Amino acid sequence: MEATQGGTMEGFFKLISYFQTQSEPAYCGLATLAMVLNALSIDPGRKWKGPWRWFDESMLDCCEPLETVKAKGISFGKVVCLAHCAGAKVEAFRTNQTSIDEFRKHVVACSSSDDCHVIASYNRATFKQTGAGHFSPIGGYHAGRDMVLILDVARFKYPPHWVPLKLLWEAMDTVDQASGYHRGFMLVSRLQRPPALLYTLSCKHESWVNIAKYLTEDVPELLSSKNVKDVKDVLSIVFSSLPSKFLEFITWVPEVRRTEEGDQSLTPEEQERLSIKGEILKQVQETELYKYVADFLDSPCSGQEASLTEIAASVCCQGAGFLKGNSESSDGFCCGETQVHCIKNNGAMPHVTIVSGTVTNGIGEQHVDMLVPSLTNRIGLHPASSDVLIALLLALPPQIWSGIKDDTLLREIDTLVSMDNLPTLLQEEVMHLRSQLYILKRCKDNELEKDLSAPL
Repeated sequence: MEATQGGTMEGFFKLISYFQTQSEPAYCGLATLAMVLNALSIDPGRKWKGPWRWFDESMLDCCEPLETVKAKGISFGKVVCLAHCAGAKVEAFRTNQTSIDEFRKHVVACSSSDDCHVIASYNRATFKQTGAGHFSPIGGYHAGRDMVLILDVARFKYPPHWVPLKLLWEAMDTVDQASGYHRGFMLVSRLQRPPALLYTLSCKHESWVNIAKYLTEDVPELLSSKNVKDVKDVLSIVFSSLPSKFLEFITWVPEVRRTEEGDQSLTPEEQERLSIKGEILKQVQETELYKYVADFLDSPCSGQEASLTEIAASVCCQGAGFLKGNSESSDGFCCGETQVHCIKNNGAMPHVTIVSGTVTNGIGEQHVDMLVPSLTNRIGLHPASSDVLIALLLALPPQIWSGIKDDTLLREIDTLVSMDNLPTLLQEEVMHLRSQLYILKRCKDNELEKDLSAPL
């Protein structure tokens, strides 16, 4: 009550509403982050179970496989990576890079607001508690006694408890033996807008390491070693050697729901999200780069797009995985029947394609709708491969193209992929993909532990 009257318990009420117990002994980092993301009302971009969009530990597998976390826990740097991938704004500090006075200032600032939360990484032994490394959010601050409230996510062991801020600092100012780096704290808040409205990168599949290396290391070498004469040559080099399962690496953020009997209407929230997705797709297809990529994909050497039936089946299985809370997406699901139809809307709202499917996992059936904005009056499914590939080309770091020897061609490519020529919505989408690629490359090179700064 004293802390509340002092105004440094503002964040407590949001956090306590989403307080959860870690579901595995080593899931403290995942449970803490899920709790904070939900308290900040950050949209996960997909549904958890039923119709609810909600962060769960099982969905936080972007930077480290869940099986690895379950067996070994998770490092401070990987939790920072997860927070970025989940769409949060993150500032992270190791204790050897800051001071206890700076830590106190951040705790007071976040405890006086409900739009920023502090996650602490500390050693339990300093508190004379059982266990070693642990993560928990800070629920508030008592200025008179200089104490912080730890909302311990291992609720089967310890209830929320107050500790002197100096003691928490000492517990954070320890070295994690697994990584060799000091522990610390991070400030997690909302970005001004959802970072991934249409496209996102995934490292759930083993092939992402090869893909990240190919895009950031192999492509520049190939471009510098080949005698490329025009844009078509550049695209041929980039696309001809793509690693397998490439389209599992860059995917579009789906809008999934259970099929409602006889009801095809859209909620206002669905309409808003689909409207923005449709606008981004329109902006993608209005880029100068679109014609080159579309022409290349139409050529015999590019390979053919999957059929609409195949895409629809894949989409519905993916949707069933999301609705079941299955972090492995479509694994174990089989779609035996799909239907694709279009809802025509009046006014500015684009037409909407609904892909309906009956999906089974060997135990029961699930009827799934996937909602996709349509850009024309004909029924179609977007984003297509051309849309996805353009988004990725735009997101590649500018230095990727520096190996092109022909100065005229290099200037043309620079113009085609320039961020300056893109509308605001598409710029933000591309910047998010670029930052994801940067994070994943740092993750591959084990650089996340060395440098916790936000992606460029």
